[in-house]
Amino acid sequence: MPSKKAPCRCPWLDTSKEDYVRYHDEEWGVPVYDDKVMFEFLVLESAQAGLSWYTVLQRREGYRKAFANFNAKKVAKFDQAKVEELVQNPAIIRHRGKIEAAISNAKIFLEIQKEFGSFSDYMWAYVNHKPIKNKITKMEEYPATTDISDAISKDLKKRGFKFFGSTICYAHMQACGLVNDHSQDCFRRTQVNKLAK
Repeated sequence: MPSKKAPCRCPWLDTSKEDYVRYHDEEWGVPVYDDKVMFEFLVLESAQAGLSWYTVLQRREGYRKAFANFNAKKVAKFDQAKVEELVQNPAIIRHRGKIEAAISNAKIFLEIQKEFGSFSDYMWAYVNHKPIKNKITKMEEYPATTDISDAISKDLKKRGFKFFGSTICYAHMQACGLVNDHSQDCFRRTQVNKLAK
């Protein structure tokens, strides 16, 4: 019997890594409207600064345990003793600045929720509550930043966010489906388009 042909996927994906393929096939680009998931990606994306996304993805379970299952209210209450404990935790990226940023970002995250009703509403307003659909055919066409990621990161920086520059912000937009950057020939592109509210 002929073996089943693998579906076409995005050019950035290392298909030799099963967990990476699973993330691409099941999560990347899927529109997120749940604040808890938004917060999870905020913590993970800001931990990524200067590293590959796969490095962080491999530690996702470690982050889940270390950061109170991504409960922003609990993370916002982490004290200095908790920071010291997390700096010693081999299951996450042991970078004091990033750990402290996750805690202070959690506090600002809660303020944004109060102001806008939800963090999701705050983010989606930047794209008029509809995912941007880019037409990407090859690797070099992926933008690192856009005017919108510039605007969001600038506003969040003004509010006190750390480790969330425009590049990290754009990665967050891709992960949470504010943009559909699945390549034109990727099998997930049309599937993800159907998932938007």
